Parts: sequence; structure tokens; C-alpha cells
Amino acid sequence: MIDPALARRIDRFGRRAHAFHRFAHHPLCPAYAGEVVSFGRMRVCRGCLLAGTGLASGLAAGGSPLGGGAALAVALLAAWAAWCLCLVRWRPPKGFARFLPAALAGYLVVRGCRVGGWAGWGVTLAVLAGLAAAIRYYRHRGPHHTPCLACPERSGPGTCTGYRPMARRERAFRRVIGRWL
Repeated sequence: MIDPALARRIDRFGRRAHAFHRFAHHPLCPAYAGEVVSFGRMRVCRGCLLAGTGLASGLAAGGSPLGGGAALAVALLAAWAAWCLCLVRWRPPKGFARFLPAALAGYLVVRGCRVGGWAGWGVTLAVLAGLAAAIRYYRHRGPHHTPCLACPERSGPGTCTGYRPMARRERAFRRVIGRWL
């Protein structure tokens, strides 16, 4: 059994040790350079950043004093466009596939809460359940590794350059934790 104080210390150290790639969940190689946004030393997945920005925008739009009809029309138009693109099996760009659905979800959650009643709360709960299901699906599916299939380092004997900084940090982390334990 690990002492609770040591466990907290290990958790804090782990967060700091993995902060540079913690929210990227993509390799850090040139093939994935377009999928990762850097903020100083920290890297964030572009799709997750767009989804978070879209959700914040939708929440702000839903809470705005603007007439509900105009904002709802824009949200429904975005949903209709996304549905049409799904019918033709076209893979939309991340700005469209992540930002707009998240913005629509944020908007509908706030509007449902503002309307109240059974209908409003039903919409809010349905959207929140849909968001939870989408997050669970994306976490289960994992990152899209198509560029890795064509990578010459894929069948190499060592760790590829995209994962090398993460693997080096993990080995150092384990060495330090091994000394603490």
C-alpha cells in the first residue's frame, strides 16, 4: 500500500512530466504536424481544441440575449449541412466536423435549460447523453493513425521519432518513481 502523500506526489509529478504531450494524443512527428497545435511547450490535439472552442461558442450563443429564432436557424442549418455531408460519405475537415457539432450541442444545452419544462430539459439531457456517447466513442476508437501506415519507421526496431520524446519522458518518470518507491 502506497502512502497517500506519496501517491499525491507521484500524481503531481506525472502531470508535470507528461504536460508537453498530455492533450495531443497524436505522435509528435512531421506526419502529424497538422494535427497538433503548440502552445509554448504544451501540445494540444487540433480536433479537441476545435471541439472545445465550438462548445464554448455554442454555450455563449445559447446564453446570448439575441433572439432565439435567429440563432436556432443557424444551428439547424449547421446540423442539416452536417447530415447532408454524412450522406455522401465525405470526410469533412476538422473545423466542420468538430467545431460545428460542439457549437450546436452547447447552444442546445443552454437553450434547453432556458426554455425549461419537459421539452427543454429533455433536449438538454438528450444532448448531454449524446456528448457523453461521442466522447466515449472517440476515447474507445483512439487516434486516427493513417499516416503511420506509410511511415518507413513503422517496422523499425526502435521507437519511431513521433513517440520517442514521450517514451524518453516515460522512462525517466519510471526511474524517478522507482527510487521513490
